[in-house]
Amino acid sequence: MIQKRLWLLLAAAGVYGQTAVTPSVAQTLIGQYCQGCHNEGNRSGGVSVEGLKTTAMGEAGMTWEKILRKVRTGEMPPLGLPRPKAADSAAFVHWLETELDHQAVAKRNPGSPLVHRLNRAEYSNAIRDLLGLRMDHAASLPADDSGYGFDNIGSVLTVSPLLMEKYMATARRVSRLAVGTVKASAAIERFNPGKGPALDASDDLPLNLRGGLALKYHFPVDAEYSLLVRVRGTPAAKTPAPKLDVRIDGQRVKLHDVAIDPNEEAQITRNYELRLPIKAGLHTIGASFLTETLKLETGVVSRRGFGPPPAFTNVSVDYLQIGGPFNATGPGDTESRKTIFHCRPAPGQPEPPCAAQIISRLARRAYRRPVTPADTVPLMNLFALGRKDGGSFDAGIETAVRAILVSPSFLFRAERDATTANSVHAVSDLELASRLSFFLWSSIPDDELLLLAEQKRLRQVLPQQVRRMLADSKAKSLVENFAGQWLQLRNIPSWRPDPEKFPQFDDSLRIAMQRETELFFEYIVREDRSVVDFISADYSFLNERLARHYGIKDVKGPYFRKVTMNGEERGGVLTHASVLTVSSYPTRTSPVLRGKWILENILATPPPPPPPNVPDLSEKAANSAKDLRAALEKHRASAGCASCHSRLDPLGFALENFDATGRFRAVEDGAKVDASGSLPGGIHFVGPAGLKKVLLERQDYFVECISEKLLTYALGRGLEHFDLPVVRQVRRQSAAKEYRFSELVLAIVNSVPFQMRRTPER
Repeated sequence: MIQKRLWLLLAAAGVYGQTAVTPSVAQTLIGQYCQGCHNEGNRSGGVSVEGLKTTAMGEAGMTWEKILRKVRTGEMPPLGLPRPKAADSAAFVHWLETELDHQAVAKRNPGSPLVHRLNRAEYSNAIRDLLGLRMDHAASLPADDSGYGFDNIGSVLTVSPLLMEKYMATARRVSRLAVGTVKASAAIERFNPGKGPALDASDDLPLNLRGGLALKYHFPVDAEYSLLVRVRGTPAAKTPAPKLDVRIDGQRVKLHDVAIDPNEEAQITRNYELRLPIKAGLHTIGASFLTETLKLETGVVSRRGFGPPPAFTNVSVDYLQIGGPFNATGPGDTESRKTIFHCRPAPGQPEPPCAAQIISRLARRAYRRPVTPADTVPLMNLFALGRKDGGSFDAGIETAVRAILVSPSFLFRAERDATTANSVHAVSDLELASRLSFFLWSSIPDDELLLLAEQKRLRQVLPQQVRRMLADSKAKSLVENFAGQWLQLRNIPSWRPDPEKFPQFDDSLRIAMQRETELFFEYIVREDRSVVDFISADYSFLNERLARHYGIKDVKGPYFRKVTMNGEERGGVLTHASVLTVSSYPTRTSPVLRGKWILENILATPPPPPPPNVPDLSEKAANSAKDLRAALEKHRASAGCASCHSRLDPLGFALENFDATGRFRAVEDGAKVDASGSLPGGIHFVGPAGLKKVLLERQDYFVECISEKLLTYALGRGLEHFDLPVVRQVRRQSAAKEYRFSELVLAIVNSVPFQMRRTPER
C-alpha cells in the first residue's frame, strides 16, 4: 500500500550531510529503489525513470521535481517495498533539491504569462482609483472562471462577444455616473438586512445601535430622496418604546419612536419615512435601534449597555427603501467629478486644451503608461462628437471616458516580447509597476508608482515601494481576493447549515465568522507578522456574537477586538469557525473535507481525485462523530480508499471537537468526542493543539505552501516545475526575518518569474 504525502510530517530531521550523495550514488539509488515500478513497461503513476541522468537533469526537470516531492514526503518508495535508510533518503533529498535549485539559477526560465484580462475585482478597483467612483462596478459582469485556486489566472480569463457587450454597457453607466451626465428618473430600491438576531452592528454605525443595517449608496445627483424604513417584530410587554435611529454618514437625521400598542401581542409592521435633500455621491445610510442604556451619542456609558440586548430588540429593521431623485438641482460636487475635472475652460475660451489635459491624464492612468498622439487623437475626436451631441463640455468628456473604459489598453494587461523565441528578458519598469499594483492592490498603479516607472527608477526603490503599498488601505484587496480564495472565505456567504441541527446559526454569526479571519489576515499584513502565525497564533479577533459561539467570556459589544486565546481549543486559522464551516457538510463535520483542506492550503500536497466507483459512507455516519469514525475506518479497509484516507482522515479527526459550525464540543450524544489521530509511521496526536504541534515541527512546508499560493496569485498563472525552486528560494530568504509577510512578498517581487519573462515560440 502506497504511503502518502503525510509522511512529510515524519521525515527525519537534521540528517542532511550525514551520507554523501554524488550523481553516481543518486543514480544507483534511483535504479535500486525506483526503476522496478517506474519503468517504460508499467510507468506506475505515469512516471518512468528509465533514461534519467543525474548528470543532465535540466532536460527532465518536471520528472525530477516529482521525484523530489515524492521522496521528500516519504511517499516513495511505498511501504512494503525496499527502502533506503532514513539518512540516505534525507541526503538524497538534500542533494536533489540543491541540484535543481542550482540549475534554476544557471538556466533562468521565468515563464510566459499570457495577455491578462482584468477580472471583476481588478476592473472595479481600477475604476475606483481612476475615476474616484466607489461602487461595485463589476456587478453586471459575468463571474470569472478560476484556475489553480484563483480567479486572476490569465489563461482562464477568456473574452466573448457577450462579455464585450457587458463591458460597453458598464462603461456607459460608469462614465455617466462619474461625470454627472446621468439623467436619473425617480425610482425605488429596496435593501434587506441579514436574517437572525442582529446583535452585530456595522462598523459604519455607533456601538449603541443594534438590530438594523447599514449600506453604502451612490446618489446620482443633488436632489431630494426618500428613506423608508419598515420595522417588524414582536414587542415585549412593559418595555419602553423602541427608538429607530436613521443616519447618513454617521450623523443622525431622524430618531423615530416606534409606537407600540400595549395590548398588541401579534407581530407588528410599521413604516417610517422621511424625505430630505442629499448631495450627490457615495453616502452611508444606516437604520438601527438604540439600546436601552446607550442613548447618548458621546460620553461614558454604562457597561450594562454591552450586555444582552433589551427585550425590545425583538423589533428590528425589515428593510430599507431609498426613493428618488426628486427635484434634482445638478450633478453635484462629487469625488469623481473632482477627480476628473482638474481644469475647466473659462467662459469664452476654447475647450479643447482643457479637454486634452483631462483626457491625457485619465488615459495615462488607465493604460498604465505614457500616452501618445495615437492614443489621444481618437479620444479627442470622440470628445468633439460627444460635445456636439450632448451640448456640453461634460458630455464630451463623458464620451471620451466611456471610450477609455472599453479600450483594450485598459481592459487587458499585455507585455512586450523579444524578437527571438525562448529568449529571456526583464520586463520594463512600467510592466513591473503593473505587476506590482495588480499583485498587492488588484488595481492600477497610482501616480507615485507610475512616475517612478516612467523615470526608470522603480527597481532602485522597490523594497520601499512594496512596504508603502502593503501599508496602504488598498492592500485590503489581498484580504478580499487572495485570502478570500486561499482560505475559501468566499464560500461562507453561500454555506447553508441544516437549521434543525444548528438552530443557533444565523447571518450575524456567518458575517462574524468571515470577519474574524479577514481581520486576522489583515493584522498579519499590517503588523508584518510571521506567516507562521496562521498556524500558531494565540490570538484572534472576536465580537460578542462570535465569542459566545466560541464559549469565550468577557467579550461584550458588537465591535471586533483582538482577544488572546487559550492556545488549546483555539488559535490559528485551523480553529477559525470560517475554515471549519467551509470544510464541513451542512449536516455534519467531515474529517475528509477538513483533511483535504489542510493538505491543499497548509501543506500544498493536494490528494489525487478519488478513484471511480468509490462507495459512499453509510447514512448512519451522519448521526454522530462516533459513527462517522467507525464508518471511515471501514472505508479505509479497502485498499483503493486507504491510499488517500490514511493521510486525509487523521488530520480531519484532529479537528473533530469542532462541529460543522465551528463550535467546540467535548461530548456529543453522551459520548466523548475522539479527536485523536495517527499518522503513518506511528506519530500520535490529539486535538487541534496536537495537530498544530506536529505542523509547527515542519513549518517549512507551510511557508513553502503560502509562498506557492502567493507566487501563483502574483504571476496570474499556474506554477510550472521551473517555478518550484523559486518557492524554495522565497522560503529560505524569508527565514532570516522570521518569515514576516513583507519578506515573502519582497522575495517574490525580486524573483526571476516576477521580474522577467520568456518570449514563447510562435
